[in-house]
Amino acid sequence: MVDSTDRGLKASLKRAGSGAFRVLGTATASRRPMPDFMLIGTKRGGTTSFYYDILKEPQVITLFPSAKYLPKSNETKGVHFFDSNFGKGERWYRSFMPTRASRRRAEKIVGKPVVVGEASPYYMFHPLAAERATAMVPDAKILVLLRDPVMRTYSHWKERRRSSAEPLEFEAALAAEDSRLAGEKQKLRDDPTYYSYAHEQQSYLTQSRYVRHLRKWYELYGADRILVVASEDYYGEPDEVMRQVGEFLGIDHATLPKGEHMNAAGGEGISPETRERLTSELADDTAELEALIGRKLPWH
Repeated sequence: MVDSTDRGLKASLKRAGSGAFRVLGTATASRRPMPDFMLIGTKRGGTTSFYYDILKEPQVITLFPSAKYLPKSNETKGVHFFDSNFGKGERWYRSFMPTRASRRRAEKIVGKPVVVGEASPYYMFHPLAAERATAMVPDAKILVLLRDPVMRTYSHWKERRRSSAEPLEFEAALAAEDSRLAGEKQKLRDDPTYYSYAHEQQSYLTQSRYVRHLRKWYELYGADRILVVASEDYYGEPDEVMRQVGEFLGIDHATLPKGEHMNAAGGEGISPETRERLTSELADDTAELEALIGRKLPWH
């Protein structure tokens, strides 16, 4: 990972706060190329850990500005432009990207080409994100991290409960899902500025029907520009998975220490009966997903 922040402006901008960086980034948007890759999902699949492990690769540079110039411990991960922030415009999106000069400096440091990317796990599920992305960044490479869909569903609910944002027990939340989501997808399509909390945060089972959301990305980007990684493979064989990611992104993989499991909210606590029922309910989706990506998945 190479720091993407332009030299010569650090102390004063840090004192001014993150808003000053966004003003600077927007003003210099024409000097900031679009990202080389996007990690589009899935929520509760391990994308935070995965993205920060990708950032450890020497040829991957950070979004702008680097975290050390902001009052936070981690680099910026997701911009959420193609889902919730699309109305802010292309210049705003580019404001998060390093400048061409920053990329040249980074390439001089590592002696090789560098890449930059962002991770916004709602992209995969948002009904307009794929169309918006392919219109603006058609050459980007798309990374997808997918977890056992039953465990993802439960972990998503568990995370909402842990944040005191979900009043319903798991089974009741699943039963309420259709009514909560009724009409929300169409509202998102009709109004580019509309945000649906229910669509993003209470779509526990619907988000786990991966193939229904990924088909659009495959249609628009093509299979050669998409790499699907199983979360179970990433956590089980991280070095091999990161080697595959490096090959996909066109960078050399450096064997690095595995990072911590971030934002953990595991699947412990789901009853065997519920797990069996959901596994059966999602079996056809997983079979179609395997046909789409051309390989077996570890949970099926």
